[in-house]
Amino acid sequence: MVHAATKDEIARVHRPALIDSLEAVCKQGSAVIDPAPTFVTTSSFHDALLAAGATLDCTRLVVSGAARNAFSIVRPPGHHAEPDRAMGFCLFNNVAIAACEALQRNEIERVAIVDYDAHHGNGTQAAFVGESRVGYLSTHQWGIYPGTGWYTDAPEAKGRIVNVPLPARSGDQVFQRVAEQIIAPFVRSFRPDLVLVSAGFDAHWNDPITTLGLSTAGFYMLSNQLVELAEELCEGRIVFLLEGGYDAANLANGAAAVFAALTGSTAGQLADDAMPYPEPQSALGQVKKIKEWQGFE
Repeated sequence: MVHAATKDEIARVHRPALIDSLEAVCKQGSAVIDPAPTFVTTSSFHDALLAAGATLDCTRLVVSGAARNAFSIVRPPGHHAEPDRAMGFCLFNNVAIAACEALQRNEIERVAIVDYDAHHGNGTQAAFVGESRVGYLSTHQWGIYPGTGWYTDAPEAKGRIVNVPLPARSGDQVFQRVAEQIIAPFVRSFRPDLVLVSAGFDAHWNDPITTLGLSTAGFYMLSNQLVELAEELCEGRIVFLLEGGYDAANLANGAAAVFAALTGSTAGQLADDAMPYPEPQSALGQVKKIKEWQGFE
């Protein structure tokens, strides 16, 4: 049975004042706490504790060796939640809380977080920009919410904080290039003991609020590459957790792609839903610039 995260576990990432204020607002009833807008109800605070707790449980199982890998399918998501601010449908930053939990264990010295949600994980970056034991890479559509994550951000953490802003309709082929030339060099150079993945399926080309261009095959390619990197570098220790995604079919298909990667299944039975638009050539130039900025070979 999933346990609810404790306030002390949440406080490894978030300010106690934020935790207390969210609890108080939720007790009062329905409210809007961020211009995104982020709605809360009387159950939202406990729901957020359960989401963080489920991700903690998955992480503990994988780190202890009781499970080889895991997928925490939870809501609310978390990667926009900053240490002192809830925003973007996110109350607590589940992946950041999980990373802090893992670093409490003697066998985990470094954690790599890869985020392929369509939106930049500003909260995760804010939580770890000064933490040398955590590497963070985000692929995201440039020009949409929250407006952060340009590739030259965080120059003091170059090579450890890696932002990959891409134009709309970048598509599977561009992401294949990103996977080979940016994601793999980042993970290999950081040499993590655990990989955490913020899996947002709003990067699908048919999502109602974004237009980044991935298909189910693209999600499988990214997920499978990360599983293989975890096998290569950290004894297979990898935990995926759900972030965004606003179309039920895309969510189901994306989750199926993750499970196929985690279980070693083939992609043959996954949805065939390739993007029906041409991919922009400008995206390839962007990938080259990011690779050169980060200094990846």
